[in-house]
Amino acid sequence: MTSSPSLPPSEHAPLSPAETGESLQRAGHLAEAEAAYRARLAKNPNDAVTLSNYGGLLCDAAAFEPALEVLTRAVALAPELADAWSNLGSVLHSLQRYDEAVDAYSRCLRLNQSHAFALSNLGITLDCQGRHEMAQKFHRIAVDLEPENGESHTNYAISLLSQGDYERGFAEYEWRWKTRTTRPHEFDGQLWHGEAFRGKTLLIHTEGGFGDMLQFARFIPLVAQRGGRVIVRIRPELLSLLANSFPETEFVTEKEPAPPYDLQCPVLSLPPALGITLDTLPSPEGFLRPDPRKVDGWAARIRQDISSGYPLKIGLVWAGAPHSEIREAEIADRRRSTTLATLAPLAQAVPDAIFYSLQVGDQAWQARTPPAGMRLIDNTSELKDFGDTAALIANLDLVIAVDTSTAHVAAAIGKPVWLLSRYDQCWRWLSGRTDSPWYDSVRIYQQDRPLDWSGPITRIVADLRKVEAEHQHTEALSPTAS
Repeated sequence: MTSSPSLPPSEHAPLSPAETGESLQRAGHLAEAEAAYRARLAKNPNDAVTLSNYGGLLCDAAAFEPALEVLTRAVALAPELADAWSNLGSVLHSLQRYDEAVDAYSRCLRLNQSHAFALSNLGITLDCQGRHEMAQKFHRIAVDLEPENGESHTNYAISLLSQGDYERGFAEYEWRWKTRTTRPHEFDGQLWHGEAFRGKTLLIHTEGGFGDMLQFARFIPLVAQRGGRVIVRIRPELLSLLANSFPETEFVTEKEPAPPYDLQCPVLSLPPALGITLDTLPSPEGFLRPDPRKVDGWAARIRQDISSGYPLKIGLVWAGAPHSEIREAEIADRRRSTTLATLAPLAQAVPDAIFYSLQVGDQAWQARTPPAGMRLIDNTSELKDFGDTAALIANLDLVIAVDTSTAHVAAAIGKPVWLLSRYDQCWRWLSGRTDSPWYDSVRIYQQDRPLDWSGPITRIVADLRKVEAEHQHTEALSPTAS
């Protein structure tokens, strides 16, 4: 989602200091650009071009409400200004007012049919509404207009991936390295495209968050079948779990210098290299293996938590990591995250259950004051890495989580996961599905409306009651239940 500053009406005249906002904005000097725009507006408050550019800048800085006010004024003053309608569409999209965003982008395109930003961003908005076939028409036009625009190709890729078109989608996704939001990796050398590499060393390296590496680690054994030495470079927090799960693979952490290699491949580039399609995703039943000794240790701890009976043991995750260094990721995190209070109805549905906090990071403090009636045990201070987390989860009956790395851990060890998914659902969960071809044990509960968790929670409560009834029936039949 991008905005584009227009040239001021005086583009052929010498620029004064106050008129350099556009060039400053394009150069990424947002604070200086804002000062320039404000100075210009102080002289001429009704300058629609400056209002449009200033509103676009505010949107890029995630100041959505002020941006909305500025851009609404811009289109009122100059309804013929295509860029203003495009920027207004971007802020409406960011506020998840998708129908209004579609209208704003459409107004822009009626004025300028070749407005590449509006075409691509309209496609993104339609994708968020689940209207992928229509979205792809606009993505394709945007790509045709600007064939070297990495943003447009990547937006098109995400639309294709959301529909499960992995062959075309992952191929387009290779353009991500030419976008603002994907940091260039540090590895030179030949990119591996899936060819045999006997006698050579392939370095697979991290990109994205923890969840990306966890989800795509399933491809490591397929890679190893094609060559000689495979080295996977990962974050230290993943080392114990992945090393235990893939004992034949060599892992190094990012705290260590990269070893010598002949070929390199980012982990999210493995699917196109391997020719993966929706029907050939490996290991949906699970592929991660927690350390048995750690599993036994947590089993002993959990037995101490249960005074009597065999209650359901449910792990909870209510928030993701904010990734404040990347604006788009931070905004997506606000949409995917909720609060522990939102999950209060779960305890009311199964009052005998024991809940375990799996929440780490900035929002872990909420576990100190759980909702009334929720028996919540918080041992997260003892989770030093993902190996510890997997061992704890192995002793639970169910994990209910927002879209985070912990959900991937639980699903990848085969534990039932009920995923709370935002309205503009991540492409990896596929559009319109409640199951996942990536993980047999995942059940998806997507928002019916933006920012509204009431629908998913209502469905989860109903399903929890069924699980509790089945659990009680099973325990009543157990020869040890007396």
